[in-house]
Amino acid sequence: MAKSAAIQQKNLEKIFYPESLVVVGANKVQGTVPADIIFNILKTDFQGIVYPVSPREHFISGIKCHKYVADIVDPVDLAILVFPSSVCHLAMEQCGEKGIKSVIIISAGFKEVGGIGLEREKQIKEIADKYDMSFIGPNCLGVINTDPKALLNASFARKMPTEGSIAFLSQSGALCTAVLDYAQAKHIGFSKFVSFGNKADISEIDLLYYLKDDPKTKVILVYLEEISDGPGLMKAAREIITETGKPILALKSGRTKEGASAAASHTGSLAGSDEIVDAAFEQAGIIRCDNIEEMFNIAIAMTYQSLPSNNRVAIITNAGGPGVLTTDAVIHDGLQLAHFSDETTDIFRKSLPKTANIKNPVDVIGDARADRYHVAVSNALKDENVDGVFVILTPQSMTDIEKIAEEICLVSGHYEKPLYTSFMGESDVAAGIDILQRHKIPHYILPESMSKSFARAYQFKQRLGKEWTQAAAFDDVDREKAQSILKEARKNKRKYLPEGEAVEVLKAYGFPVSPGGVAKSEAEAVSIAEKIGFPVVMKVFSDDIVHKFDVKGVYLNVNSAKEAREAYQAIHKN
Repeated sequence: MAKSAAIQQKNLEKIFYPESLVVVGANKVQGTVPADIIFNILKTDFQGIVYPVSPREHFISGIKCHKYVADIVDPVDLAILVFPSSVCHLAMEQCGEKGIKSVIIISAGFKEVGGIGLEREKQIKEIADKYDMSFIGPNCLGVINTDPKALLNASFARKMPTEGSIAFLSQSGALCTAVLDYAQAKHIGFSKFVSFGNKADISEIDLLYYLKDDPKTKVILVYLEEISDGPGLMKAAREIITETGKPILALKSGRTKEGASAAASHTGSLAGSDEIVDAAFEQAGIIRCDNIEEMFNIAIAMTYQSLPSNNRVAIITNAGGPGVLTTDAVIHDGLQLAHFSDETTDIFRKSLPKTANIKNPVDVIGDARADRYHVAVSNALKDENVDGVFVILTPQSMTDIEKIAEEICLVSGHYEKPLYTSFMGESDVAAGIDILQRHKIPHYILPESMSKSFARAYQFKQRLGKEWTQAAAFDDVDREKAQSILKEARKNKRKYLPEGEAVEVLKAYGFPVSPGGVAKSEAEAVSIAEKIGFPVVMKVFSDDIVHKFDVKGVYLNVNSAKEAREAYQAIHKN
């Protein structure tokens, strides 16, 4: 019997905030997953008690090992399994008997390898259900909680991320390690970081509901290779967005046939139709991203800055070209260039050089220093006609990059409006970018990325203020009939449905279809045409002919019995 949602959420709490945990299959061989996991737990000042269980070791890092889970006297909240998949069921049974309700199964060799691996996954799932246990995995990197109350790094990632407000959920463990490295370089912190692998028990839906009530999480990011419960995911997303206002950003792989095939070999996933995913995410309010960089571009905008109240932006730049490019991006992304008030225009006229462009985009000229940026940025933010500010910097010989960065951070702190930056270049602007990122000012390599991120944040804000409409559901669908036709087509290895079968599928789903019939003689053709009523269309009916026009197999505007006979003869001849 499946566990209730309440049990699943209760057990998830012990996964993120255990007071004690056991690493089952621990060893001290550096460079191995079992050793790295226990060392990660110990070196991050985990706030609970750690019990290593190892058949061979007596001590690991000065901690006494137990041979079996049952040998531990005190209660245990969380078990982390790093045994080979062939014996994981034995470890699960011991954990169940011990009363451990929460488990992370790191081990691989389950559904993703097919055959016996699939049977092993079913076996551990049955054990979990028997004892009301909940588990993340198998085939995963693990779980990280940066909350100082826990400080848990139950993973074999190379590093512990800093604390932040972004939660990251991923079906791919290897992607997690790359994301952690990417985020560290940009000073992006996380609240919770979860690799859920094959999601044989705890799914992304369970994790989303947990994060819904997590006070440490402001924005949720999800990487998925397959969606096993579309309606459940949509329902969860709607509830989270409407009740908490937390944005959900998703990266769904398997857009192409080849990508879907790769996903199947990775986590045993079946990727669904990409068009359906797009539509479902749109209905649910989930922001779909095309790549990791875009996902984090939008995430930092929504985490670090307030959501824009409207779509009017001001562009401040020290170079004309990037200002023009950004203007194009603003218009392309459905935003507007703000029109400054007379007061703001007067201040710019008095405070900026005569050669400066005081209209939007504001060009403070290449020799601009921190004082000039201060005037432009602060007054743009102050203007009631401006909903957000984009600040662009290109490094000139006289540009005091770090001071400008510090000034932007200072000014931004005095206003509620969103401010995004783009210090263009790499080595020369690196120190300035570092200042911005440490102060949680969104920074983008390309100015155009500011526009796209602002547009997504604005669209999300608009969505929050609208009433959600429930997707229509139809009960008068003959699903069995449609499935039988499709099943037969697959059985015969057909890549398309002939018109007659396609029409029957449409009828099964309640779509209105034009009357018609299949004629095997001139007389039948005339009879069917007269029954329908002229004019009619006549076309060849054959499984071997897909493109009927190519063989002159279609006749339009057949207006009489005589024309029906002639059309039949012509089609038959062709």
